Amino acid sequence: MRSRGRPLHLFTVSRAVAAALAAAAALGAVAAPAQATQVKIFQTQSAVGFLGGKLSGVSVDALGHMKLGPETARLAAIGEPFLLSAAVVPGGWVVGTGNAGKVLAIDGKGAVRELFAAPEPEVFALWADADGTVFAGTSPHGKVYRITGGPQPKGEVFFKPGETYIWALARGADGKLLVATGTQGKLFRVDAKGHGELAFTGDDTHLRSLAVQPGGEVLIGTAGKGLVVRLGRDGHALTLFEAEEPEIVALATAPDGNVYAAAIASEASLVDLARESAAAAPPPGSPPAAAGKPAGRAKPPAAVVQEEPGEGGAVGGRRPGATGPRSEVLRISPEGAVDSLWSFPAETVFSLLWQRGRLWVGTGLEGHLFSYGGSQMELEADVDERQVVALLPGDSGPAFATTNAAALYRITAGIERHGSYTSAALDAGQICRFGSFRWRGELPAGSGLRFTFRSGMSALPDGTWSGWVTPKTPPAGAAGARELQLADLPRGRYVQWRAELTAGEPSAGGGEGGAAASPLISGIELSYRQENLRPKIAAFSALDPGQILVPANFNPANQVFEPAHPSREGIFVPLGAPPLEDGARGVKPLWKKGFRTLRWTASDPNEDALVYDLSFRPEGAAGPWLKIAANLEEDHYSFDATVLPDGVFRFRLVASDRNANDPESALSAERVSEPVVIDNTPPELVSVEHEGKLLRVTLHDAASPIREAVFSVDAAAWKPARAADGLFDSQTETVLIDSAEKPGGLLLLRATDAAWNVMTYDLSRR
Repeated sequence: MRSRGRPLHLFTVSRAVAAALAAAAALGAVAAPAQATQVKIFQTQSAVGFLGGKLSGVSVDALGHMKLGPETARLAAIGEPFLLSAAVVPGGWVVGTGNAGKVLAIDGKGAVRELFAAPEPEVFALWADADGTVFAGTSPHGKVYRITGGPQPKGEVFFKPGETYIWALARGADGKLLVATGTQGKLFRVDAKGHGELAFTGDDTHLRSLAVQPGGEVLIGTAGKGLVVRLGRDGHALTLFEAEEPEIVALATAPDGNVYAAAIASEASLVDLARESAAAAPPPGSPPAAAGKPAGRAKPPAAVVQEEPGEGGAVGGRRPGATGPRSEVLRISPEGAVDSLWSFPAETVFSLLWQRGRLWVGTGLEGHLFSYGGSQMELEADVDERQVVALLPGDSGPAFATTNAAALYRITAGIERHGSYTSAALDAGQICRFGSFRWRGELPAGSGLRFTFRSGMSALPDGTWSGWVTPKTPPAGAAGARELQLADLPRGRYVQWRAELTAGEPSAGGGEGGAAASPLISGIELSYRQENLRPKIAAFSALDPGQILVPANFNPANQVFEPAHPSREGIFVPLGAPPLEDGARGVKPLWKKGFRTLRWTASDPNEDALVYDLSFRPEGAAGPWLKIAANLEEDHYSFDATVLPDGVFRFRLVASDRNANDPESALSAERVSEPVVIDNTPPELVSVEHEGKLLRVTLHDAASPIREAVFSVDAAAWKPARAADGLFDSQTETVLIDSAEKPGGLLLLRATDAAWNVMTYDLSRR
């Protein structure tokens, strides 16, 4: 007779388990995101997102708006391996270099001439007075040279502190020259005649940076412990802050009394790079090193340093295993309160400057110039050189010096006429087809914006990538969203997009560079669809007989709770301890006699949601697979195995991504289990024989090995019976019981097979 309600199925799950699984599935369906399509989107619409690409002539503000940046004019490319310091002089700038220890002058038109070449290889510190007199601090075997200008510049030793490094120079409020040194952490005050006095000895090995306050106090940044120390006019020193990072590389003071400090923990620390290359430096009195080392992506300068007292490892560098940011910009209030203004996970800050209400920050290893205007760090310029090592005040914007390679730039009043942005290689995870590219922003009249794309299979673009492809549909002229179709872009795993920006014509009456209008990009979306790949089944097996899996929060309520394991002390089996949860899968095991559980591990390379079908057939049968369940979403299935006869069966699992793909492209994988024994019959008593004081009892199980035999006398605790061959491991076993244990009362023998089928026999009258 057909049921008028729900049809009956051969395989059933216990009601309690089914209810719990259904409730969990319902809750999961509400919370889980829809997976009806494989179309995915790369999206960039923030400053952090845009900064992951390569910028040339464009800037990114705090809101993630990318546009043509302030015009940066390269005044001079300097033919020295490294540029290490810079200062402003009347009519231009001076820069200190390595590895030939030269001080060079650069005029407003970019002409470069040599002022002085020191015997020491590096010029880490420069100071210039208003009359054009330049003081240069050289390393190693540190000296301070005074260089006077004119047609025939002259340099002479001004002060010898007896220290290895000269790291920073500044004019104190009393007019004396401040000289910060390492490796003994000393600060000197030097008068106009070159007579120096020790003003401060720090607790750190290097005094790395200086900033003179309007009130005459001196702020000192150290390397080793990362201290910011305030030295009062009375000579009293107070530590304001100890940073997590070991080096305070730069300091800048704002008119409101706030001081900004750059703390770094970086492999690019000049302190440690100088120490590492000690063997390459010449001894005292040797002639200057040749400056023939080519500019480019070279290592920073070689220098000699005495062994640090008590220091065997890095002083300013990044410690092995460090996971924090490489740089942090700190703000110190006049009252001494310190807060973290900004962190750079990958950038190394080399220089700071306060100008026109903004903090300017020069970084590497990608040659970025940032500014901070009160809420966010904004990228102002991106140059080809690797490190922005010095920032100098200028009329329309800062001038800045770079190293690796050495150059001097200045920011003008206009914007760049042309710029470009190339995204990082975006990883789709698998080979895919690219769909459309949408961008948001503005395209003022007369300005231009051109997008191109390329794709490939390697993480780093190389010769195997496609060429740059220009979409056939140009961007629309109206503001708002624009869409380009990428049908001509070859399929690949990785994709890059490039934007080329062109400014509109300058407005009438504009100043230097005009008031040209720039295109603006505030966000992009690039859609793609992976080629569908077949699911993978890593494991598929049956759990031990009787073990079932339920959700970790399963509460049986009024349902029968069975023992966690059938083997317990005594003749009566008590309830077991609460089973342990399987935290990795959010399930816990329970015991339910007669049940079996199939469990599997599967994944999809496209991250599609998978559904599973289960079927079975007897071992050795050639007939069709018979359905157990379909459209399962869990990774396990528990069922009542007593509906099957005793025997050996195979189970088949099919994993499919059909719910996430159209029928034509859906794929599946299948796996067949190892043979699974279904045994619902307990061991049988074959015979009982008396041999003197022994009872020889023969047991047999048709499907499974006998695993245990115990006996009880007069309902006392169970005692292990002996296997005649010493081991319970066969389907037929002979059990030995000492007949002296038989008092003439109740003698019970309890036999258990590997499927936990149990039978108890009364041997009292045998």
